[in-house]
Parts: sequence; structure tokens; C-alpha cells
Amino acid sequence: MPSLSEQLLELEQKRLEPALRRTPEKLGPLLADNFVEFASSGRAYDKKQVLYQLRKQLPGHLTIEEFRAIEITPLVALVRYRARAESADRMPKYSLPSSIWMQRDGAWQMLFHQGTTVPE
Repeated sequence: MPSLSEQLLELEQKRLEPALRRTPEKLGPLLADNFVEFASSGRAYDKKQVLYQLRKQLPGHLTIEEFRAIEITPLVALVRYRARAESADRMPKYSLPSSIWMQRDGAWQMLFHQGTTVPE
């Protein structure tokens, strides 16, 4: 059985796939119904808003670096990493995302996410 870190890394990578991000029916089950995101813009978004916004977003290539998963309880974990966003028309941008994942009914769901932009 994969470790907690391996399971959550796989889910974070899956969540970053452009095809999945643009398909609410596929991304929705990864997000808890009471999901909240604090975006780098400073705005807060709920699950419905995130699913709508990501559907319109142009796909880019996102890479996870320096991944860490910290077990808070057997059913709750904090994930943090460095993300690299690449697109054909600009230099790579970096951020420091963190997520809280909660296991419900045997499946992990993201409860909270925050992405802090790293200055260039």
C-alpha cells in the first residue's frame, strides 16, 4: 500500500492535470463540499467557484517540487510543496502551495488550498 505521502502526491499531481482541471465532473470528487481556496490574488473561492474558474483557465504545465506531507491525524494531512508553472509564452513562475486533505468514506478530499506566489 502506498505511503500517505505517495497517495497525496499522486492526488496533487492528478489535480494539476490540465484535462482534469477543466472537467468539473472529474475534479469535483477531489474537492470537499466545504472546500475553500485562498488564491494568490488574495480572493477566497469555494468549490463551485473554483470548478467554474478552472474550466475557463488556459492549460499550462505545472510541476511539483519539494513535496512534503504531514499527518495531522490519521484522517487529516497537510501538504506543502513548490510548484513550477510553465507556458510557451512566458518564463516559469513559482508558488508555494499548501493543502489540507481529509479522508472521508475511505477517499481523500481536499478541504483547503492556498497558493502563495514566489517573487521573481
